[in-house]
Amino acid sequence: MGAGHDHGHAHGAPAGGTATAAYRGKLRVALTITLAVMVVQIVGGILADSLALIADAAHMATDAVGLAMALLAIHFAGRPASDQRTFGYARAEILAALANCLLLLGVGGYLLYEAIERFITPAETKGGLAITFALIGLVANMISLTLLMRGQKESLNVRGAFLEVVADALGSVAVLVSGVVILTTGWQAADPIASLVIGLMIVPRTVKLLRETLDVLLESAPKGVDMAEVRAHILALPGVEDVHDLHAWTITSGMPVLSAHVVVSPDTLNAIGNEKMLHELQGCLGDHFDVEHCTFQLEPSGHAEHEAKLCH
Repeated sequence: MGAGHDHGHAHGAPAGGTATAAYRGKLRVALTITLAVMVVQIVGGILADSLALIADAAHMATDAVGLAMALLAIHFAGRPASDQRTFGYARAEILAALANCLLLLGVGGYLLYEAIERFITPAETKGGLAITFALIGLVANMISLTLLMRGQKESLNVRGAFLEVVADALGSVAVLVSGVVILTTGWQAADPIASLVIGLMIVPRTVKLLRETLDVLLESAPKGVDMAEVRAHILALPGVEDVHDLHAWTITSGMPVLSAHVVVSPDTLNAIGNEKMLHELQGCLGDHFDVEHCTFQLEPSGHAEHEAKLCH
């Protein structure tokens, strides 16, 4: 390594793959369940003339697309790094999460529009059939949620799929309630109201996921990493005089990275050497922050001014 340019870890995707890759099998099972129930609910919605049931089936279709994109993203994210793509295709997972968000927002808007149309032009919904098919959808959603529960805490991509299934499960509950109301009271407005509820459930969760996804794409600091605290911990190390060009961002879920130029006194470097100093920095970040992939440039006093002159 060149003098003053030392690294805590080699570049590239983690050896074990991205956070989503560990859940490939469960995503496949969830996708199979979702596709099967989607078909069942489409048939049920037609037979029962239930917009809410059709809305739930449409949302399941977005679940299926989202799960398929998550699996596709895992495939690309697992491809090795190259000279042109030094982190490989890990960011493909975040792009898939973004596509999920846009898809969900579109479906949510469509359901709201169709529900309003149903108020204007009422239809006779068969409550008993709606209840039967809603129960089938709810059971399927609960199975998928169980499969994805753990993964949604570790991966934005899995979380996107998880939130879609959560909203869909709540949608099945809304269809179930509307079917009971129609069956017991004959109040047909319960069906478009349930559709409105499903549409409104989709939007807030999607906006939250979209915000987190955009934070990654805009290279904001990783969630839970306070840059002021990171700076303070680095400056607290013996011999460290200053730190600049401090950056932290997220490549993909479970892969936060950090880089910094650290000014160290010549006496400290002469006494312990570059390797020991790097170990101290790596230990500092590893003990206090969930950032293992770090790149440090060790500099003597006055080097930052030299860099500034070179830039001009």
